[in-house]
This record gives sequence, structure tokens and C-alpha cells, in this order.
Amino acid sequence: MLYTVVDLLGVIAFAISGVLVAMEKRLDLFGVGIIALVTSIGGGTLRDLLLGYAPVDWMRHPHIVYVILLTTTLAVLFQSRLKNLRTSLFLFDTIGIGLYTLVGIEKGLDAGLSPVICIALGTITACFGGVLRDILCNEIPVIFRREIYASACIAGGGLYFLFVAAGLSAVYAYVGGIAAVILIRLLAVRFGIGLPNLYRNPAG
Repeated sequence: MLYTVVDLLGVIAFAISGVLVAMEKRLDLFGVGIIALVTSIGGGTLRDLLLGYAPVDWMRHPHIVYVILLTTTLAVLFQSRLKNLRTSLFLFDTIGIGLYTLVGIEKGLDAGLSPVICIALGTITACFGGVLRDILCNEIPVIFRREIYASACIAGGGLYFLFVAAGLSAVYAYVGGIAAVILIRLLAVRFGIGLPNLYRNPAG
């Protein structure tokens, strides 16, 4: 039950982030819908393909597509309430990666995989939809910038397994892992913390 709720919340959060990016790029209604769909299901699709699941999750559970369509419609209709698009995009994207990280980890655990591989799957689930969204909208994906993004997913996933090892109940560990991803991302942006840039200007 918790897994289903978290999965749907992640779908909603990423659908809204996709709508916000598409509207910022002034795409038509069809384009907005495609970007919302890709953002919501891209990471989970890659995860399921890596695990050998066919058909992938959203094909086996069509209610996911209905949720994306409804979310997209509502986000477009009430776009005026999302006054600051950049702030709204950041918040929904951050919530999305937190939720989807643990969804991916849960899938890995169900497949009997090791914690390291589960964290990798969680990171793929959380980040790949955003990568596709940014590429289709002609942006450098956030995961390839200095921002703490994929590393927040990795850290939150690692904390989830530490919580479990420390004896926390599954629910608390699950919620704690989600909260850790979101909090790390929020704090990193708030205080301007980023990964080191390896580029060196030859002229400098």
C-alpha cells in the first residue's frame, strides 16, 4: 500500500515538473502532454527494462497513464497558481526524486538484488525521466550539472539501508529515506553546495 501511494505521488510530482518545463519552453498542448508523460515514466521504464520486466510497469497498470493525463490537465488549467515557475519546478522535481528513489530501491529489493544495485536502480528511477525531459526541451540535464541531484538520491538510498540496519521499521526507514533525499537536495540548493567542476580554463 505504501509503495503504491509513494509511486503515484512520484508520478504526480514529475508530471507537474514536466508540465512546468514544457510551458516555460512554450510548447503546444500535445508537447506539454508528451513531456509530462516522459518525465513521469522515463526512469521507471528504464528500471523495468534493466530488471527484465515486460511489459513495463505503466503498461501493466494503465491507471498510471490516467493519473498523468489528469495531473497534466489540472496543472495546465491552474498554471496561474504556480506563479513562480522556477521555484515550483524545483520543488516538484525535488519531491519527485525523493519519492522515486525509494520506489526504485523497493523494486530492486523485490528482485533480490544487493543494496548497492538497489541504490543504483533507485537513482536511475529518480533521475532518468528528468534527463529525458531536459534533453527533449533542449536543456543540459540537471544530473550533468554541478548541482547535488543524483548524489542526493545515492545518499538518501544509503541512509535507507542504514535505517533498516539500525532496526527501524520498514515504514519509518522508507519515509526517512525519502525525506533524506529531499532534505539533502533542498539544503544543497539553499546553501549553494555543488559538486566540484573539473573544467579548468587554459587561459586562467
